[in-house]
Amino acid sequence: MKYAWIDAHRRTYGLTESCAVLEVSMSGYQAWRRGGSPNRKRLTDAQMLTLIRAIHAELKGSYGSPRMVLELRGRGFPASKERVERLMRENDIRARHKRRFKATTDSKHALPVAPNLLDRNFTPAAPNHVWTADMTYIWTDEVGSTCPWFSICSTGKSLAGRSSRE
Repeated sequence: MKYAWIDAHRRTYGLTESCAVLEVSMSGYQAWRRGGSPNRKRLTDAQMLTLIRAIHAELKGSYGSPRMVLELRGRGFPASKERVERLMRENDIRARHKRRFKATTDSKHALPVAPNLLDRNFTPAAPNHVWTADMTYIWTDEVGSTCPWFSICSTGKSLAGRSSRE
């Protein structure tokens, strides 16, 4: 409405005075004349923060500030690297780091190795003749680290009932 009035009375009052009296910017009026939007495209900090939080939640916290800037720009929002960094830092929004692989076995050592007493004889004659320790991590609700070799079939069956591939 203001821009239309300025356009109608531009020759009478002058552009500078009309914009000052109606408290609008000359660049906004000129954008309106070109057919563009006089509204600012820049988001407020609160709007930008809401958008950053939504994207952060949508992507499960995997993006830090550099990728967040690219994501915002890809969605059509103007964003500077410094502004996104500042908003994320001030609001304690950080990327979640993936857990690095950690080798748990060190075979390259000069320490003595225990002899192989079982020698691949997996058929013990009776219970309590052969014992072994289980160093395989299988996440279950039950905890157990050693078991007799003789009872391995019953343990295997109890775990087989929970397999997702059956």
